[in-house]
Amino acid sequence: MLTEDISKLKIDVLIPTHQPGGIFSELLKRLNAQSIRPAHVRVINTEESFWESRFKQDFPGLVVTHITKQEFDHGGTRNRMAQESDADLLLFMTQDALPADRRLIENLASQFLRQNVDSSAVKEEQSEGDDGLPDGFRVAVAYARQLPRLDCSTLEKYTRSFNYPRESRVKTRADLDTLGIKTFFCSNVCAMYDREIYLKCGGFPLHTIFNEDMIFARKLIDAGFGIAYTADARVVHSHNYTGRQQFHRNFDLAVSQAQHPEVFADVPSEGEGFRMIRQVTGQLCRAGRPWLVFPLIWQSGCKYLGYLLGKRYRRIPKKLVRKFSQNKSFWEME
Repeated sequence: MLTEDISKLKIDVLIPTHQPGGIFSELLKRLNAQSIRPAHVRVINTEESFWESRFKQDFPGLVVTHITKQEFDHGGTRNRMAQESDADLLLFMTQDALPADRRLIENLASQFLRQNVDSSAVKEEQSEGDDGLPDGFRVAVAYARQLPRLDCSTLEKYTRSFNYPRESRVKTRADLDTLGIKTFFCSNVCAMYDREIYLKCGGFPLHTIFNEDMIFARKLIDAGFGIAYTADARVVHSHNYTGRQQFHRNFDLAVSQAQHPEVFADVPSEGEGFRMIRQVTGQLCRAGRPWLVFPLIWQSGCKYLGYLLGKRYRRIPKKLVRKFSQNKSFWEME
């Protein structure tokens, strides 16, 4: 069980990298300036030309391990970093996510002090406590709100707010009927895990093309743990994907769902996509920008086509599967 004093927690930041540059240097500087400073920043890098000395001045506790690009695995590489750490809390990040302020780590870590009871006390039928949260559960992961970058497109700003609203929420098994797939939505762009629970539950799945965070989050939900969306823990992170890039990304997303029916079969994500379109369309019209509905429909169509093909990837010739996929190296080991 974790201490009740946040300042006594040992926290490591774990980041897989490839060709890190100026943004990564800025990330290290911002981690060094946090109100609760991590003990280490552990990096597994997929290129030999990474020069540790270049970044040591930005974070002296930087620990770098090199692997080949072919050895990288979304789940397995992160599991390796977790096993090499002895911290209480593990903060997984990506190299292009920047803390928005000095309290990112503090606000995420504070989630693990709420309802911090032993996991063996989790009951099949959970009751509500005085704070509105189920009794007898323990937060296993807290993930941050993602804010758009300055160069983010207007449309991406609206769609991003759908997944990362202003209100925080702790999600548990009791929310599956109402939230569906959103119950175990989680993003390793910036997510903090209780290391004890992480290891006890087996960590991320090995050899997964995408979605290692949501696959593991479903396991945590089914085990009776809580997932804390922490809106006051904020990182700056966004992408201006083209329709073609959205197609490739959603193809891989659907492949991961097809490969893990035990996670996704009972909570299809199509309805969530249509709900996003309706919500963003309403926001655009109310904001006096109805013309942006047309690119929204185009991008959503690209997403949906990629998703439909990805769900059926086993019926598609392997040559086309590689062409449709964003992560082509994944298929070399299939």
